[in-house]
Amino acid sequence: MRHTLWSLLLAVVPSIGTAADSVPEFQWRAVEIDKISIGYGVQLTDVDGDGKTDIVLADQKTFQWYENPSWTKHIIAKDLTVRDNVCITARDIDGDGKCEIAVGGQWNYRESNKDGAVFYLIPPDDRTQPWTAKQLHNDPSTHRMHWVKGPGDDFRLIVKPLRGRGSVDGDGPGLRVLEYIMPKNPQDEWTFAVVCDFLHLSHNFHPVNWDDDPEEELIIAAKEGVWHFDRQSDKPGDWKATQLTEQFAGEIRDGKLPGGKRFIATVEPKHGSVCAVYVEPETPGELWPALKVLDNELKDGHALAVADFLNVGSDQIVVGWRAMNDPGVPGIKMFTPLDKDGTQWRDTRISADEVAVEDLKAADLNGDGKVDIAAAARQTKNLTVFFNEAK
Repeated sequence: MRHTLWSLLLAVVPSIGTAADSVPEFQWRAVEIDKISIGYGVQLTDVDGDGKTDIVLADQKTFQWYENPSWTKHIIAKDLTVRDNVCITARDIDGDGKCEIAVGGQWNYRESNKDGAVFYLIPPDDRTQPWTAKQLHNDPSTHRMHWVKGPGDDFRLIVKPLRGRGSVDGDGPGLRVLEYIMPKNPQDEWTFAVVCDFLHLSHNFHPVNWDDDPEEELIIAAKEGVWHFDRQSDKPGDWKATQLTEQFAGEIRDGKLPGGKRFIATVEPKHGSVCAVYVEPETPGELWPALKVLDNELKDGHALAVADFLNVGSDQIVVGWRAMNDPGVPGIKMFTPLDKDGTQWRDTRISADEVAVEDLKAADLNGDGKVDIAAAARQTKNLTVFFNEAK
């Protein structure tokens, strides 16, 4: 195991008036946790029930978790498919303080007829040992997944392909977002229903809860823009779709501005160069107005995280890019709104060549009440934690 400490980096604050003076600067300490192969997907959750947030990773051929605070690596599954792993979701869905894990693999970027795989991992009593893989139905091009709170105390596994079956570069049949229902015995057959089947080239999606009921909704980024899906009944697959934006989007997260207004942050298009912000409209059901283009020079934008890293009562946006298909310098930036309406933003460079981001997530990893960043990288082949040391 490798622990490399980088020097402390400080944000450079532009001189834009008193708004900047009232918002603290982001400071951090970067620690390389491990050398990895690709780092397709990261999750931050408690795996072993000790009350500490662990790091869960989908690497190229292995699925593993890193035990907080030593960051000891435990490989729980490997070589489930011939081709690469591609995604992972980890969340405590039964309230016992320990997460449940589902994974996706057999990744083949352009193929849309046969490849892809979905598994539920059944843990042993000792969660540091290998877990048992139960293979589930899959559509081709398995790409992203989340545990999503459903009716009552029930959680559903939502799995989204990148492409529709038989489609080519976004032309052809739409992809099917699938909602899986876990049986009492997870070794038994799982049933599933279709959430939607009209989107194309959907890179990422995110659970949200924007209304008064306890069930979570979805926001999905696709060639057709960003869409919101709200569950309409206890019946699996019964969702209402509402379009939020029209621009081709690859990554999607939501947050709150200092004035309290909800926003969504995107990377546009898939593997795109633009990080943009949209705000909730005054009239429900209307398209969300574009608020700001925060950056238009990303190189393969590939990950977003939105959280209150600065403990100011509103959210900041972290974007990561990998500079693989569009060669250049990779990196991570934070964008901080400096006024209540989000008309002014501060741009903070967190890393550059050190981490070519494939995925990143945000959570408090050391129990100090501050949100940290965990980033997994492809070309630089490292898993790095950026510990939040903002004052």
